[in-house]
Amino acid sequence: MVAEDTAGSGDRSDGEKEMDQKASEDAERQEDGDVAMAATAAESPSGEDEVRDPRKWKWSVIFLCFYGFMASIKPGEPFITPYLLSPEKNFTREQVTNEITPVLTYSYMAVLVPAFLLTDLLRYKPVLILQGISQVIIWIILLLGGTLLQMQFMEFFYGITMACRVAYSSYIFSLVNPVLYQRVAGYSRSSVLLGVFTSSILGQLCMSLGNITFYTLNSISLGFVSFGLLLSLCLPWPKRSLFFNRTNQEEKELVEVATKSELDKMNPKDGRPSFAAPPCPASTWKDSVFMQMLLEVRNVLKRPNLRLWSLWWVFNSTGYYLVLFYVHILWNKVYPATENKNVYNGGVEAASTLLSAIASFTAGFVKIRWNVWSELVIGIITAVQAGLLLLMRTTDDIWVCYVCYVLFRSFYQFLVPIATFQIASSLTKELCALVFGINTFFGTVLKTIISLIFTDKRGLALDVHSQFLVYFFYFTLLTVVYFACAAVVICRHYRNERRGGGVTRDQPTPTELSPVVTNKELEPLSNGNSA
Repeated sequence: MVAEDTAGSGDRSDGEKEMDQKASEDAERQEDGDVAMAATAAESPSGEDEVRDPRKWKWSVIFLCFYGFMASIKPGEPFITPYLLSPEKNFTREQVTNEITPVLTYSYMAVLVPAFLLTDLLRYKPVLILQGISQVIIWIILLLGGTLLQMQFMEFFYGITMACRVAYSSYIFSLVNPVLYQRVAGYSRSSVLLGVFTSSILGQLCMSLGNITFYTLNSISLGFVSFGLLLSLCLPWPKRSLFFNRTNQEEKELVEVATKSELDKMNPKDGRPSFAAPPCPASTWKDSVFMQMLLEVRNVLKRPNLRLWSLWWVFNSTGYYLVLFYVHILWNKVYPATENKNVYNGGVEAASTLLSAIASFTAGFVKIRWNVWSELVIGIITAVQAGLLLLMRTTDDIWVCYVCYVLFRSFYQFLVPIATFQIASSLTKELCALVFGINTFFGTVLKTIISLIFTDKRGLALDVHSQFLVYFFYFTLLTVVYFACAAVVICRHYRNERRGGGVTRDQPTPTELSPVVTNKELEPLSNGNSA
């Protein structure tokens, strides 16, 4: 039920590729050592040759997109909760809410960091194979398991599959030159969204028109995920990755970029030599590119706009995924269908996926001064989401619940590409991957804490209606904070504007997604790129 959302890491890559393309046209940024271009230049003599001759990359990309589509075909996924609550499995709503579903959050947190590191260290393919194996185990347990412990193991492996999705979203960039990043990222994300949409429609048609049992639907899902596992075994094995698998020359260039001090970047005219890495490749883990990038994250978060959208990613994604994890239980309580054909989870998931894709696409055409209005826009959308949660919690009409859920997801997906571009527009792809990985990790930790306190049997063990009341207060609190910050930022902006004679100096012009700096003398980030 969350496959298309965690594919949001594909969205994240869009900002990286756009900046890589800009970097290829900007001589000053090339002199500063754009990491993405430097890393690929050592391996590909000319990105233009690769563009002119698509035979070098198109079949690998086509096969990977086909894999992404087929791995997303799991028609039984929207119906897992109804299946567990049906007479076929006969678990109680309290068991599913307080003992089975929380394991997913704990498992995801436990394996997220190892999956992130192993994805790069093992060069993607083994992690995708692990994901495929976990998918097969999930559906075998669903078909053959019948105890509470077995269902908890099923959720454990589901957490592994969620953590491993980062491998697919980053795999695509090991196949092509940076000049092609934006194009192929669109292909890979579109294939996943199309797969999720097709899967949901297929599942709903099987239930409503085919009138099959949940067991039969899950057997069909097992066949699809087994085929996805076979496809993962046939994927090409990349020769390089972002951090751990590079040539000596790439390692040297990247360490030099990562270890340049921010003061040297801010004062290039002093004539003092910039601090750079020693001429030899990093010999210890403390001198590695990965550790240097971790240290660089501290400088990145000093930027107010990057800090704001990173915090949005942590806090709002936490509430978003908690709603996704438990909304099917809420639907079952509002409308406990007596017949399988009256369960419309698949159709609702398909509609929400389609509308979310439209919302994400629409966000690319929004022109606004995000450095001024970001907090206000986030606050308004968060307030609307809080209202939708309250309506879902109080209504007895299942169709109202469905509509609120579709809108709730669409509003979140509208902000995802905006956040992606705001964070990634001034970072190298390595640093961007780390920032998003850290944001995701802290969001997962927060989800775990909330689950332990309010959902888990060892905590308050709230029923699903009470949980949605908690989520309503959570989003309401975020709304208050965003509006307070928006008031401060807007007042400060207009005060500075009046002092400047009606025009704010160095004010970014309205742009699509990410602001374009009009004053080239603005202080650059420590990675060499201007904000």
